[in-house]
Amino acid sequence: MENNLAKNYDPKQFEDRIYKQWEESGAFRPEVNPDADPFTIVMPPPNITGQLHMGHAMDGTLQDVLTRFKRMQGFSALWLPGTDHASIATEVKVVEKLRAEEGKEKEEIGREEFLKRAWAWKEQYGNRINLQQKKLGSSCDWSRERFTMDEGCNEAVKEHFIKLYNKGLIYKGSRLINWCPVCGSALSDIEVEHVDHQGKYWYFRYPGADGSEGIVVATSRPETMFADVAIAVNGEDERYKDIVGKTVILPLVGREIPVIADPYPDPTKGTGAVKITPSADPNDFEVGQRHGLALIECIDEHAKMTAVCGKYEGQDRYECRKNWVADLEAAGYLVKTEDVVIPAGECYRCHNVVEPRISEQWFVKMKPLAEPAIEAVRKGETQFVPERFDKIYYHWMEDIKDWCISRQLWWGHRIPAYYCEECGEMVVAKDVPEKCPKCGCTHFHQDEDVLDTWFSSALWPFSTLGWPNDTADLKKYYPTSVLVTGYDIIFFWVARMIFSSIEEMGSAPFKHVLIHGLVRDSQGRKMSKSLGNGIDPLEIIDNYGADALRFMLLNNISPGNDLRFSTEKIEAARNFANKLWNASRFAIMNLKDEDGNWLPIAEFKDVKLAAEDRWMIATLNNAAKEITANMENFDFALASQKINDLIWSNFCDWYIELIKPRLWNGTDEEKASARHCLVYVLKNLLKLLHPFMPFITEEIWSFLPKYDGAKEFLMLEKWPEFDEAMDYGKDVKILETAMDIIKSIRNIRSEVEAAPSKKLHAFIKADDAELVKAGAHFVMSQANVSEISYVDAPVDEAMSATLPGIIIYVPMDDLLDYKAEYDRLLKEKKRLESEVARAEGKLSNEKFTSKAPADVIEAERTKLAGYKDMLEKTLERIPLVEAKIK
Repeated sequence: MENNLAKNYDPKQFEDRIYKQWEESGAFRPEVNPDADPFTIVMPPPNITGQLHMGHAMDGTLQDVLTRFKRMQGFSALWLPGTDHASIATEVKVVEKLRAEEGKEKEEIGREEFLKRAWAWKEQYGNRINLQQKKLGSSCDWSRERFTMDEGCNEAVKEHFIKLYNKGLIYKGSRLINWCPVCGSALSDIEVEHVDHQGKYWYFRYPGADGSEGIVVATSRPETMFADVAIAVNGEDERYKDIVGKTVILPLVGREIPVIADPYPDPTKGTGAVKITPSADPNDFEVGQRHGLALIECIDEHAKMTAVCGKYEGQDRYECRKNWVADLEAAGYLVKTEDVVIPAGECYRCHNVVEPRISEQWFVKMKPLAEPAIEAVRKGETQFVPERFDKIYYHWMEDIKDWCISRQLWWGHRIPAYYCEECGEMVVAKDVPEKCPKCGCTHFHQDEDVLDTWFSSALWPFSTLGWPNDTADLKKYYPTSVLVTGYDIIFFWVARMIFSSIEEMGSAPFKHVLIHGLVRDSQGRKMSKSLGNGIDPLEIIDNYGADALRFMLLNNISPGNDLRFSTEKIEAARNFANKLWNASRFAIMNLKDEDGNWLPIAEFKDVKLAAEDRWMIATLNNAAKEITANMENFDFALASQKINDLIWSNFCDWYIELIKPRLWNGTDEEKASARHCLVYVLKNLLKLLHPFMPFITEEIWSFLPKYDGAKEFLMLEKWPEFDEAMDYGKDVKILETAMDIIKSIRNIRSEVEAAPSKKLHAFIKADDAELVKAGAHFVMSQANVSEISYVDAPVDEAMSATLPGIIIYVPMDDLLDYKAEYDRLLKEKKRLESEVARAEGKLSNEKFTSKAPADVIEAERTKLAGYKDMLEKTLERIPLVEAKIK
């Protein structure tokens, strides 16, 4: 092994090596603390189609920080990884591959062969994101990795489905559902994204069947008029009281439809009359149910017009819209049009506009499941962080509709329902029934549909631990401790896990739900392919290292809020790592002799602490207390900022400088004690930083001396705990006072550009002179002060700085090299005279003053006044400095 860290910080040289050592040693397994209390996180399973993006990096970093922190605190910490089969996304990928490579559709090869291709695709590509997670440093227990379609999860899904079905909470029925004509599948309400589109309202007249004018109705979707079954008006609307109960004619179609009274129409919107199309709108469907209206389908599963549309049959919905409106206008039925913004529902996967359709699907009754899930959050069994997100949860859960769980796909958990081929009897069971309970037939076929992906991932907190079997992991690690997730899937996933877990396990699945925001670009925009502003975390890791990426994310995060990524932030994180690297190299260099052997390091019982040691140890001790509290409260930004300041300022900029005299020029006893304290402080700093920057801390740790009881890896060491015995308040006050004085003197130097090497004589007026004297030797060595005098009155011709109870004076004669200052002033005089002449010449030039904008001219006048003022002061100062030289 090398004697010291490499000269330059290059994370590529050790990050992959260290991760391999951790993983191969079993350090990620919770059994490293076998008898301890459990701490559990289940990884939100990324899709097998996914590649690591900044959202995954944020999610994974937060989970890893918590897991490493709790592991070091002595918990049996399990971070359980896994991936999601992602029904729609994966099927799309496999279909695209089939088309590109074989020129075939999935129907041409059949379900069985298609599923073989899907599993092959999963084996080839499904592990990519796990490999990428490892690059980030994720300390998951990969030996427990799960997949939502593995044998155990598949068993759990069937068990859960059958239990809910037998309790009457799952049913099959014809209802209006969201249909994606491109994916060819039903979607639940929360899989539909509402996006504003520029559209129109067309106002059409429906003539009265009795020859009257009839009624005018506005619609944004005229192609659905073929399925109209009524016109609804509000019963309180005086305009339409005489027409309710009569019929009107559906334009061009010729079918009579009734005018009905219903609370749904808003008299203040449009004409106050609404066309009712139960097969194409959820609100219309509810009206239709109340009035017993018929269901007519005019748009099929491919978004083509059906036979009821006459000559428009087979046309695409938008093609039909164009032709149909033109024909209605030609026939005189179009009254007017309005340009409006229309919120349209889009498929969350392919982003095509969905169509409401009447379809026979499987549903979960949500009200009975939602009520105990709402109560669990109200009682605090599960707490959202930040707390404001519980309002979003309540809003959705209290207004929840039945969940459509069937999908018209092949890849996924196939619904465990079997149909008798003789009599059609349906049997819900884990396996194919031996015979029909109704007719005794032995021939069955299984339901063709698969379950919504979220049905299986809703079981993730307990199915991954072995449920429905009563496993040791389930007993120990359920319920889990924290769920880390983005605010965008509270409805998709978090709520479903809560009500599914309460139903099957009798308790909420996690104590805390830590909500984080999105990682946006430097302008605050969402990262997207269309904007070309996406940031690849793997590129960042390649250029800056995983630790820099992690620290940047953690240093800028605020629970529930979005984070802006910038190159400056990632460079600052890398600079911090570089600062620590160089400070650690200095420490190791001073712990070894020229041959690489350890120099004498005092044993604990023999250590003679100096004031600077006690200050540093006390500062470290207090920081450990505060950082621990921040971590427990999920305030990682504050924790990371404190560890940054502790290392950069307290350790690197102050403590190392303060102990150099003892390390280099002290007695053997002083050197040995200084080395002991240096090792103690550096080791504890590495422990505090480790959850944030695991790679660099582990690499530095490997070069430090190991004492009895030391673990193989830093990641398994004990987290620093606050110790009241390390208060050392007196020394802290002495050192902090000395540091404030040092900084003040350095600022005075900087103001007059006095060289750091110039020795100064400081005069100090202090309320507590003894306190200042106790730290005087630090001031003299660190501020390059040759002498300190204590005074009771102000000092003339001196620059001063004021601190609470202290005034510092430094004579001008000490600060300035008058000959150098005189030469500088002459140069400054020449420069300012040139600037004045240039500005006056410009302002006296008629071409400039007649053509330049007024604000440009005024800016030039302001500059001239400034130059004249500076020249005047320079001219005043020159003779004063000249007199000092003589």
